[in-house]
This record gives sequence, structure tokens and C-alpha cells, in this order.
Amino acid sequence: MYRFAVVVFSVALFTLTSCAVGPSYRRPDVALPKAFRSGEQIVATPARAADATWWDGFHDPVLSQVIQRTVDQNLDLAAAAARVSEARAAAALAGAALLPQGSIGASASSVHDSLTSPIGQVAHAVGAPRNYQTYAVGAQASWELDLFGSLRRDREAAGAESQAAEVSQVAIRIAISAEAADAYLELRGLQAQLRLADSQEATQAHLVELVQMRVDQGVSSDRELQRAVGELERVRALKPALRAAIDAQIYRLDVLMGTPAGTHYDELTLEADQPSPPRPVGGVAPADLMQRRPDILIAERHLAAANARIGAAMAEYYPHLTFNGLAGFESVDAGLLFTSAAQQSGALLGLRWRLFDFGRVDFEVARARGREQEALAAYRGAVLHATEDVEAALSKFVESRSEGEVLTRQIASLTRAREEAQTAYEEGVLPLIEVLDADRDLLSARDQLAAAHANEARAAVASFRALGGGWTG
Repeated sequence: MYRFAVVVFSVALFTLTSCAVGPSYRRPDVALPKAFRSGEQIVATPARAADATWWDGFHDPVLSQVIQRTVDQNLDLAAAAARVSEARAAAALAGAALLPQGSIGASASSVHDSLTSPIGQVAHAVGAPRNYQTYAVGAQASWELDLFGSLRRDREAAGAESQAAEVSQVAIRIAISAEAADAYLELRGLQAQLRLADSQEATQAHLVELVQMRVDQGVSSDRELQRAVGELERVRALKPALRAAIDAQIYRLDVLMGTPAGTHYDELTLEADQPSPPRPVGGVAPADLMQRRPDILIAERHLAAANARIGAAMAEYYPHLTFNGLAGFESVDAGLLFTSAAQQSGALLGLRWRLFDFGRVDFEVARARGREQEALAAYRGAVLHATEDVEAALSKFVESRSEGEVLTRQIASLTRAREEAQTAYEEGVLPLIEVLDADRDLLSARDQLAAAHANEARAAVASFRALGGGWTG
């Protein structure tokens, strides 16, 4: 027994110092440009740094409150947290497979042998009792000696998957925060458009009163009055669709905050200005995305896990050794159970080696390599899509701001033109149609400006998300 223990210890020592078979993992390189085309818009920060609460840059306390509620109460985030716990447990389980496992047991049995069975006949012939009790207590242990790294590669793969689950939780937090901000900013844009429609309705109603006065005085015709009324109704017809869209965004925010639709309706319908968007914050070089973008980090961890599973499959080419041991007491007399005479022990060193399996190990290795190549393609694809997201979001941010500046100048001109048209109409110089056309053009430009402000703010959110903003540490 002593020599056997020495052999097992020597094999275990070899296991701990031996190398695991299979390729060692190294993160692959992906060719990237040196700079983004609109990179001058980005306020540079280190990875996972000052952009953790990027929404505070909008200086809108309601927006910050909405996102905080979303982070605290969103059900998708709760599910992601549960998946992290599950992945961590799986990684711990894979690590525990490298260690010995043992158990303790005890039993008591009462037996009445048959006199007509082979065992009963022999026992009766030698005078053994037909009725007896058996008592046993002992411990047993088993240990698979990981000679070629199969279990270590499994642990490595499970650890990488656990890390991917943790980053996935961060990714969902970023996505949910960005979605809440996007919904909130779209809501404020729609509310601004509704306020413009209300203002334009008041203006058109005042114009109708003016035309009515001129009709009563015999200066204008009934046809002009009907045109003015028709334009008033056109403006009024814009409002129901805007109110429905506003309600939809409020209900969307309610669900994102983990509450039934309509919970925060009164709070979110309070009048508020459209927030001014800050410049996007993040890494100014495309290579920074490798440390900031959760989807890239997730894909990289999946690749590392797939690489480790190649080694686990290759380990099946080599023998597996298992040690089993037993020590305890067994007796038919409970009073003699813990005596030296009742002591029993045993040890077994088992060997398993897949020599004749008609290429099954080859196929398993080939399958593992195929999955690793699939994970590699997914990783490279994630990097390329990340650069696409950043470039598209920054481009929209820049162009929306430019559109807003042009529309501001246009509105200033249209406002003067509209005032001059109404003055000329009241003096009888221009027909009413000129005033109505000026009103329509002015409302359209103001509506476009509200949408451009909303698009600029939403593009800023998309830029924060694309740059990987939202890390908590």
C-alpha cells in the first residue's frame, strides 16, 4: 500500500508539472486604420474610464434618473446577472474536476439467506448462520490524474466562457442604457414637434380670425377664409400622430425601467427642453476598441475557449489514469465494527486509452478546430463591425449638427418673410396664399430643426455606445 501511494504521488507530481497538449492561445491581430475619419469629434479618455456615466454629459437630471432606474430595475440586466452566476459556477466546476473527490458512507443490513440458492446451500453446509446482520462504515476517494491536460483545457475553456458572460452583462448594460437614452431623446424631440404644432395652431387660428374680420368688412372673400380654415385643420391633423408617438416612447421607457407601461406617464409628459448633446467620449484610435467594445471582448473570449477545447480534444489521443481508494470497517457484529479485525482497504489505478475508435478522436479534434476557425471569423467580424458603428455614428453626429445650423439660419429668414407677408396681406398688397405658404414653410423648417436636434443627440448616444462607453470600472 505504501509503494502504491508513492507511485500515485509521483504520477500526480508529473501531472502538475506537465504541459497540456494543444495550441497555446494568443489573441490574433486585426489590421485597423490609425484614426477614425471624424475622430476629432471624440474627447479622448482611457479605456473603461471617465465615460462610465456618459449620460450625465447631457446635463438632464430626468435623463440621468431614467437611465439609473433602467440600470437598477431592467429585467434583461437581471437575466444577464443570473447568466454570470451560472457561468462562474460552471468554471468552478471545471476547476474542481482537477482535484480528488471523496465520500463517506455507512450502512447496516439484515439478511435472511435462502437454503435452496447456491450461496445459501454452501453457507448451510459449512455451518454459517442463515440470519445475520452486516455493519459497514468507510471512506472512498477517486482522482483522475490529468497527465496531458484534458481537464486543464476544460477549465481554461470554462474560465474564458465565464469571462465572456461577465463582459456580456456589461454589454447588455451599455445597450440598455443607450436604448433608454435613445427613447428619451426621441421623446423630447417629439414633444418639441408637438409644441411647434400647438404654436402653429395658435398662429393659424389668429390668422383665421383676421381673415374673418376682413370678410366681415367686405375686404376679403369667403374663399380666402376657407383656405385659412383648411390650413388650420391641416396643422391640427399633425397632432394626433405626434401624441401617439409620444405615448409609445413613454411606454417604451416604462418597460425599460422594469415597470408596467404608463407608470411614469405623468412624470415624462412634463414640459422639458431638448437636451444639448455632449461630444462623444472614448478612445480616439480604432485600436482602442479592442479594450473598450464588449462585443469584441466577448468574441475574443469565445475564441480563447474554442482554442482550449482543441487541446481537450487532442488529449484523447493519450492515456487517462484514474486512482480509486477505499478505507473503512465492515463486521457482522456491531461491537467489533471499529476493531483491527474489521478493518478493510483497497486501491486501484485504472487506465483508459482510446486506441481503436475508428477515427473518432480525429473527428473530435477536427470539429474543435472548425469551431475555433468559426470563432476567429466571428472575432474579426466583430472588430470590423465596431469600426463601422463608430464611423456611421460620428458621421451622423456631425451631419445632424451641420443640418441644425443650416436650419437655424433658414428659420430666421423664413420668420422675417412670414412677418412681411402678413403685413403685406393686411395692407392688401399680397394675397392670403402667400401668408399660408410662408406659414407652411416655417412650420416645416422648425419641425425639421427639432428632428435634427433629436438626431444629433441620438447620434451622440450611438457614438458613446459604439466607442464602448458605459464601463463601470
